[in-house]
Amino acid sequence: MPPFDALLLLSFGGPEGPEQVMPFLENVTRGRGIPPERLAAVAEHYLHFGGVSPINGINRALIDEIRAELAERGDELPVYFGNRNWHPFVEDTVAAMTSDGVRRAAVFTTSAWGGYSGCAQYQEDIVRARAAVGAGAPDLVKLRQFFDHPLLVEMFTDAIAEAVATLPQSLRADARLVFTAHSIPLRAANRCGPDLYARQVRYAAGLVATAAGYADYDVVWQSRSGPPQVPWLEPDVADHLSVLGASGVKAVVVCPVGFVADHIEVVWDLDNELAQQAGELGIALARASTPNAQRRFAQLVLDLVDEVRDGREPVRVVGAEPVPGYGASVDGRFCTPGCEPELSARPSAGSR
Repeated sequence: MPPFDALLLLSFGGPEGPEQVMPFLENVTRGRGIPPERLAAVAEHYLHFGGVSPINGINRALIDEIRAELAERGDELPVYFGNRNWHPFVEDTVAAMTSDGVRRAAVFTTSAWGGYSGCAQYQEDIVRARAAVGAGAPDLVKLRQFFDHPLLVEMFTDAIAEAVATLPQSLRADARLVFTAHSIPLRAANRCGPDLYARQVRYAAGLVATAAGYADYDVVWQSRSGPPQVPWLEPDVADHLSVLGASGVKAVVVCPVGFVADHIEVVWDLDNELAQQAGELGIALARASTPNAQRRFAQLVLDLVDEVRDGREPVRVVGAEPVPGYGASVDGRFCTPGCEPELSARPSAGSR
């Protein structure tokens, strides 16, 4: 295959100042009919942290680690950064790549999952960015889903052990392990294969639990939004914590396996709201960290690049069940069978 001459890290985006919070949220929810009062409530989560989402800073730190790892390998591949919903917008980044003469780039997206929002929507971002640039835009090849990559499993396994170590000694052996991931509406759950996203989350949780030495654990969901009459994946982590408290559980280790970074839905929903609830229930709560900007995460990214560049077989941790779904096709167009991105995907408001 033709060589890559750049790597693009493509992510969700987040505000980096109080004045950016509402424009960012309006951009994320455009066309969805979200009432202003709901946006104002979510804005308070960001304003609690000074209006700054951790996600951009974490991604820039990860890019620094990727560049350092490339330097150690003697590889001069340039690394770019673009977002769907906030600066730097992916359209602007791809325009800069075009000006720099990039002809073919690997695209690493900060979602480990298949399904629409975790994979196909990023494909739409790629299509939209290339269309915005027009003739001369580089080929952009999305790298595969990585929920079963050994380094991801290893990072979460180590994070669980570190979290357990923060609990009182007397509670560690009986602490309940609870995995969380972002909930999605049930109507979207089958969009890219029957229950694909949820099956992948459960599969990854099983891999991590096995590696961490847990035969029994729970998989729950968090951060749902929208009207209560619209069903989402359940159980919700807060409801589940109440059930655990009522059953006499005294300590819980929460592992946000569905997130690769400690962004707002981790630091607010888990470290703030869930931690407060745990205190009220008399439960000792320890939250495992996400990969963030570890050097191992940078190595994972470059492993995915090498799989395509060198024609290597994907490196996976093998679970007891078949792997749900599969990674992007060779030309990077599709995420899962029958899940083609919409080529007329809406442009980012405020982008170039």
